[in-house]
Parts: sequence; C-alpha cells; structure tokens
Amino acid sequence: MLLLPAIDLMSAQVVRLRQGKADQKTVYSNDPAAFALRWQQEGGHYLHIVDLDAAFTGEQKNLESVRAITRAIQIPCELGGGMRTEAAIERALEAGVSRVVIGTRAAESLEFVEQMAARFGSERIAVGIDAKDGMVSVKGWTELSTLRATDLATRAQDAGAGTIIYTDIATDGMLQGPNFAEMERMLALLRCQLIASGGVSRAEDVHRLAQMQDLYGCIIGKALYDGAVDLRQLAAKI
Repeated sequence: MLLLPAIDLMSAQVVRLRQGKADQKTVYSNDPAAFALRWQQEGGHYLHIVDLDAAFTGEQKNLESVRAITRAIQIPCELGGGMRTEAAIERALEAGVSRVVIGTRAAESLEFVEQMAARFGSERIAVGIDAKDGMVSVKGWTELSTLRATDLATRAQDAGAGTIIYTDIATDGMLQGPNFAEMERMLALLRCQLIASGGVSRAEDVHRLAQMQDLYGCIIGKALYDGAVDLRQLAAKI
C-alpha cells in the first residue's frame, strides 16, 4: 500500500482545514516545496496535493506552487481541486503532476470523465469521491448530492477512471480513524485502484488499512502535521 502525504494549498500556503471548512484553517508553511521535500525524505511514496482555492472557486491559483513542488521532488504527485475543464487538467499536467483528481465535475458528468480518460489515459485520471453518510458531497464539500458514493465509484470506474479516492467527510481532519467499513464496501465493488482518505489518527489506522487486500494507497494529512503519526516509521513498516 502506498503512503500519500497530503499538501493542501491555499493562497500559496500549506494549510489544513477542519472538515473542509475554510473558516477553520491552520497555516503550516509559506514554502510548499520544502514541505513536499520533507515528505519525500521521510518516506512518502506519492504526494497528494489539493488546490483548495480551485476547489472552492474553480480558479487555479496555486499552479506556481505546484510547479515548485514537482521540480523539487522525485516521487510522483497527484493534484485535485477545480478539475472541471479539459484546460484545467491540461494545465495541471503541464505543471508536472502525474495524475489529476476530478471531483465535483465527475459527480455532474461521467461523460467528462470518459472523455478525459480517453484524452489523457486512465492512469492519469482519478475520481475523488467525498461522501457523508454514504452520499456524495460536491463543490468543496459545500453541497450534498443525492448520489450514492458506491454508485459513483463503479460508474466512474466504468467511464475509465484508473483510480478512485474515497474521502469520508465526517472523519476528515477529526483524527477519529477512517471509515473502514465503507472502504471494505468500495474494495468489494472496484477493480481499479482505490485510495483511502480521511480520518487517519494513528499508526494503527494505517496498518489496519494496509491489511485490506488490494487497497492501493492511503492519504495522510492532519495526523502528519500534528505529529500524531511519524511518516518515517510508517514507511519502514508498510
């Protein structure tokens, strides 16, 4: 299982939001590339970057920070946030990321996912599914849809997405542990790569996820930044 340290960008700063709320923001650094280098040196396999400005507004305001990150490190990166047009995806890939994460737009149009997978390749297209109580949330977690997360996951896979990233909003940033039952449900349904996101609070959470057969990766955010888990120690055991 791959370990994916998370870097959330807002106004060119590394931040973390509590349950995705912009008014509950903690700023960790003004140097995203330095943070990325740290996570690589400590054993991260793949970097998960989110452009929060783009997630909330649709405008990509952190591409220079993304470029600085991809130039500074050797491990691959994926970028989510505001991936709602072909041009946005193209700009992200040109900035050096290996994979983009389509969120809101995937919930609105699986045809878009299909077109992007055909244009750029399934391996470069991930669909991010943010859910609460099993229902998909969109637009930076500000709106709850009527679509079931499991339904969107299987449809996105059929549309050509090579990776599904599942985030449980209720657990994200709360350090209460991931939604293991929902991850098991997703794994039973999917053939494509599945990445767990949200809720990791301690090393034991990561080890439990690593025991799940065929789970491709685990995104770790707040627990790293708050020192609740040690990436170097995790990487040595996973």
